[in-house]
Amino acid sequence: MKLNIAETINEGLMSPFQVAAVTICIVLNMLDGFDVLAMAFTASHISADWHLNGKALGTLLSSGLFGMAAGSLFLAPWADRFGRRPIILFCLVTISLGMLLSAFAQDVLQLAALRAITGIGIGGMLASINVITSEYSSNKWRSAAISLQATGYPVGATIGGTIAGLLLLHYGWRSVFVFGGLVTAVMIPFVLARLPESLDFLTAKRPPHALDKLNVLLVKMEREPVAELPAPMPVPAGVSPQSSFRSLFVGPLALKTFMIWASFFLEMFAFYFVLSWTPKLLVAAGMSAQQGITGGVLLNVGGIIGGTFFGYMSSRVGLKPLLWGCFIFTAALMVCFGMFANTLTIAFIVALLIGAGIFGCMAGLYAFAPILYPAQTRTTGMGWAIGIGRLGAVLAPLVAGSLLDSGWQSGHLYYAFAVPLVLAIGTVALLGKQSPYVTPAVPSAAV
Repeated sequence: MKLNIAETINEGLMSPFQVAAVTICIVLNMLDGFDVLAMAFTASHISADWHLNGKALGTLLSSGLFGMAAGSLFLAPWADRFGRRPIILFCLVTISLGMLLSAFAQDVLQLAALRAITGIGIGGMLASINVITSEYSSNKWRSAAISLQATGYPVGATIGGTIAGLLLLHYGWRSVFVFGGLVTAVMIPFVLARLPESLDFLTAKRPPHALDKLNVLLVKMEREPVAELPAPMPVPAGVSPQSSFRSLFVGPLALKTFMIWASFFLEMFAFYFVLSWTPKLLVAAGMSAQQGITGGVLLNVGGIIGGTFFGYMSSRVGLKPLLWGCFIFTAALMVCFGMFANTLTIAFIVALLIGAGIFGCMAGLYAFAPILYPAQTRTTGMGWAIGIGRLGAVLAPLVAGSLLDSGWQSGHLYYAFAVPLVLAIGTVALLGKQSPYVTPAVPSAAV
């Protein structure tokens, strides 16, 4: 039987198997949120235990982000050659081992190296789970599913931060890494049992027994099996399995690649400034340490709200206009926060809204990126976009610290970091229309 597989998935109802696959991807993204906040929560305890200076502590905080960037840039592209699922499993093993071994680190160098290894696993995994979420969602729910997946980050940060606080109180900082490693390890059998391989990978790369594997997945999705593999989707001239990275710059993909890189860089530059510095800057503005922590928690709570709302609206509004609106909304809130950072009630309300807006921006970029590339280079394209964005994440706290050292007032930093969000409006505009090689996340007329 011949069947338009893409059409049946895009236009049909999502089966329980597809919903389960998307749910697993959301949970996997929660590991990213937990990992980042786990290090932030344990930093002061590690510093007191090992008598660290600021430079050493900064090395520990940055090493995980450097690892995430490296994983996105250099590990994620292997998924376009060997499959998304094997790379996700490899990354989960890497994350679990990195977290567990971190609990037994004896000095800064050991812990920094293990944090970097853990980050490589997380960075390598994120692009693949984003692609699988996109491919197993219907047209109606694709943008919503990817937005909910992105929302996994603040959910993981909020839940994980609460658990980390309890573990620190009763068992010390090493228990936080043990917990993270065990939770990650528990996810491995779930991925083995329920997370499928990318459909586009099977049809585009045609690994051994691709037809049998495809039919097994179709039956699980309550679709009819096929007698033969569908014809490969058209790809730009120059795309080949041996040159996935170079293929990102073939023809019209070149401009899209540079613009999605710029969009991720600008968004993560502002994103990680907000997450990294807001608690400390609230204290500098005259609030207590506990109030500063509350401001940080509100950012993540807002992120849960914003990511969920973006997912809801994405099935009703065009993806690009919605993304523009998020950037404008968040930039305006950054200016507002800079003006009222020393007024407790207003600062908390605006922090909640900034969290909603900036996580919404992130969700929008995660939804937009997969539709730019053909199946043969999709994970490579996604991985490099996230990796370039992570470089902005690493750079942002350093720039903020340098500006403070040069005499900038806390509130004025938010004015400066609103500028990248405004610039991102232009880079998103230059992304153009959706790729002709990939089914769009929303109806083409709305993009």
